[in-house]
Amino acid sequence: MNKDEIQLIIEEGEGYRIEFKESMTNIDKELVAFTNSLGGRIFLGITDDKEIKGVKITNKLKSQVQDIANNCQPPIKIILEELENILIINVREGEDKPYRCASGFYTRVGPNSQKLTRNEIIEFFKSEGKIRFDELINLKFDYNIHFDPKKLEHFLRLTGISKVLDAPTVLTNLGVAEKQEGKVIFNNTGILFFSKNLADIYFHTAITCALYKGTEKIDVLDRRDFNEDLISNIDRAMIFLKQYIPLRYEMTGEPRRKEIPEIPYEALREAIINATAHRDYFEKGTNIMVEMFDDRIEITNFGGLVKGLKPEDFGKKSVLRNTNIANLLHRAGYIEKMGTGINKMKNLISKAGLPPIKFEFDNFFTATFERSKITLQKIENVPENVPENVPEIQRIIIVEMKKNNKITYDELAKIIGKNRKTILRHISVLKEKGIIKRIGPAKGGYWKVIEK
Repeated sequence: MNKDEIQLIIEEGEGYRIEFKESMTNIDKELVAFTNSLGGRIFLGITDDKEIKGVKITNKLKSQVQDIANNCQPPIKIILEELENILIINVREGEDKPYRCASGFYTRVGPNSQKLTRNEIIEFFKSEGKIRFDELINLKFDYNIHFDPKKLEHFLRLTGISKVLDAPTVLTNLGVAEKQEGKVIFNNTGILFFSKNLADIYFHTAITCALYKGTEKIDVLDRRDFNEDLISNIDRAMIFLKQYIPLRYEMTGEPRRKEIPEIPYEALREAIINATAHRDYFEKGTNIMVEMFDDRIEITNFGGLVKGLKPEDFGKKSVLRNTNIANLLHRAGYIEKMGTGINKMKNLISKAGLPPIKFEFDNFFTATFERSKITLQKIENVPENVPENVPEIQRIIIVEMKKNNKITYDELAKIIGKNRKTILRHISVLKEKGIIKRIGPAKGGYWKVIEK
């Protein structure tokens, strides 16, 4: 650095990465603030008023600065430069944040070094990945009350692991529990996978699925909240989507026709798994959302790109936010832990000839799948007793059954423009809801719409 550069810096004044110091007073907090931020330079010998007073640069002074940097926790990496009577301390951005000095934790806010409060320190640890939700112990979870051995058995079947050891030992080996003073203590990963009912411990871990009428969040036709355990949540969210995604058939020459969904199931499943694996579970004010509109399907989770990833890295590099959760999903065969999920989704959508997936990431991560423009038959003169809270297809089925109580599945499929399997699925749902009932045998019987 030369005199001209120094003069330009002095004219611009202090800033996010520039600090003037007349003396060594409180220099440790400036070092910590810079290394906890993006790095910066301290100009020792220049006052806050931009006056060059200089310092006597000796080996003792330089050793003193280096000792202060080394005594921070962890030690801070610095490079010293001299320009006449100004000592320039170049502070690198830390690789092992957060750093602290004797008086606490500091970060850079504009041209100032600011001490972090307790809550800010906690948030800093979270943002740097020093505290991971899936690794934290939760003493509210009682092994004898909340643990579901059937879910552990199901998980072991998925992984191909033989259960030759007792449950506490297996859970310990999986890294989801530990034994303390004769008790089995669970971390959050164990709770998320092996609770009898996850909602008993956490309410924000659900996947909320919603079907809307139209293209906006106004009229909700169907909504389900799944919060049993992570694997069940993923599976049930897919069942919800399959209930409403139209199918077409392709003749292959085989006895059975090939079913082709409007959007590839596997691409949607990858998106739901991705949301589950990468969600920021510290945020308790939102769920994973799977929302189906007339023109699109949106899958959203809180937590944008993981720290360390840049937008240009998206789809090329992978950083895990929840390593324990990802490890168990990998063991169960739900993810590959190779960062291939995004590209797999893109390829499936491309092969299906559909528009590219739209990805958005800020505080939330959203994957949007465009749907084809399908319009259902308009219902006219709907009887007053037809429920308002059923999907459009089911409303049409009810209306047609009231018109003709001996209508067949094939006739309904032709009227609605859907395949027989879709009609059967919706009729099954209507039966479960107690809205319709079959009277008599399949042949010769009739449909009855239950009057409420």
